[in-house]
Amino acid sequence: MAVKSDLGQEASRALAKTPRDHATDRVRAFEAERQSLASILTIIRNGGPTTRLDIERNARLGRAVVVDRLETLANFGLIDDRDVGKSVGGRAPRLVRFRPEAGSVLVANMDRDTIGVGLAGLDGQLVLEHYEDIDAGMSGDALFQRLDALFSWSLDKSGSAQLWGVSLGLPGPVTSQLGDGIQLPDVYAMPDLYNARLLERLVERFEAPLWARSAVQVATKGEVGALTPEQSRDMLFVDLGTEISAGFLSEGRLHCGAQGIAGSIGHVYVGDAHTAICSCGNVGCLQAVAGCEAIAREGLRAAMEAQSRVLAETLHKTGAVTVADIGMATRFGDTFSADLLARSGRLIGAVLATLVNVLNPSIIVIGGELAQTGDICIAAIREGIYRHSQPLLTRDLSVVRSRLGRSSGLVGAAEVALDALFSTDILEGWITLGSPLAHPDVMRLLEDARRVVRGKPHDGRPIARSVPA
Repeated sequence: MAVKSDLGQEASRALAKTPRDHATDRVRAFEAERQSLASILTIIRNGGPTTRLDIERNARLGRAVVVDRLETLANFGLIDDRDVGKSVGGRAPRLVRFRPEAGSVLVANMDRDTIGVGLAGLDGQLVLEHYEDIDAGMSGDALFQRLDALFSWSLDKSGSAQLWGVSLGLPGPVTSQLGDGIQLPDVYAMPDLYNARLLERLVERFEAPLWARSAVQVATKGEVGALTPEQSRDMLFVDLGTEISAGFLSEGRLHCGAQGIAGSIGHVYVGDAHTAICSCGNVGCLQAVAGCEAIAREGLRAAMEAQSRVLAETLHKTGAVTVADIGMATRFGDTFSADLLARSGRLIGAVLATLVNVLNPSIIVIGGELAQTGDICIAAIREGIYRHSQPLLTRDLSVVRSRLGRSSGLVGAAEVALDALFSTDILEGWITLGSPLAHPDVMRLLEDARRVVRGKPHDGRPIARSVPA
């Protein structure tokens, strides 16, 4: 009788529930569905093809719940289970895999005179990539027009699935969006891009959220994929391109700095003996002494003054001397070119030694145009690092050339967008809707971008912060 009495009390309490109680139950059920969908998709995306049984174990969910959630994800086109695994005595299990072709991300990486664009799937793999030279003085409006054309070409050429986002590496400091949800970053340090409303116009044009970092930061992210997890935890990437800059991963996290410009090592002072004036206005910056422009200038002078026969012949044939020409000259045994690259490498290495002493990385990856000139420069950089660093810090330190080359910037830009789209907070905001384009913050971003582009005030929640006084 006591049991019946208890059951009767439970039934009475259920009948006595108020509408507010039922609403609370529905909210809790929705939250549980959202969290379990996000958890299962993360398991499948990060772990590769897997079985339903493994999903049940890893997600700690019952079979009925897993079956229901997998059906929902399949209806959204995010997974499929057409592949079959190995049989272990019974019927072969079906493998559930993430569908990277369900969406795509447009990516671009820019420095002062080069632009690269590409398209990546939801696994971060590049579907296509394209590079071209641009005018160093290109206006923000002209850059938008070129990106519009190249992005449109990329989408048409690939015939790709729904566009989920746009991600950029920009030639200047960018205040990151980390912790800010889905909103545009600050580019006030690049007034031409800010005044041209480049980011808002791209959002409005392609109707997708946008992420941006500095060019060296996205290249640093891109290099991670070519390293082991142990190496990439504390990694220093150095870009010896048009400018000299660096990106640093500490315990797997990218260090951007308070203003988003951490890693401007090209403006480190290298001593009174060097009087070259840098683009920043200071004298004796590393970039002005050992950067690509400085090396090319020295090579041209040597060619004109007949200090290098090989470079003189190059100047006669092409009318110019580039860093690539100097690297090629070393392969022909040109002493002047070899000495020039070695001297520049040792200066760069001495500056990097300071970073080694402070940051204690496990690996230094050297990229950019100067890194492609051959082994002489890389060897000289190693020499400078080992000579000026504490021995304990260099005992297990590796100094290697970039394996991805210029593709690292596009790969890293894709990773920036995908890290955000599949982060727990953002993923749970769109997973029950099937696409991040239906996320409330994305819809707000698109509407705000349209209003800015059309010259109308937005709702007061800034998509790009104002230029500081």
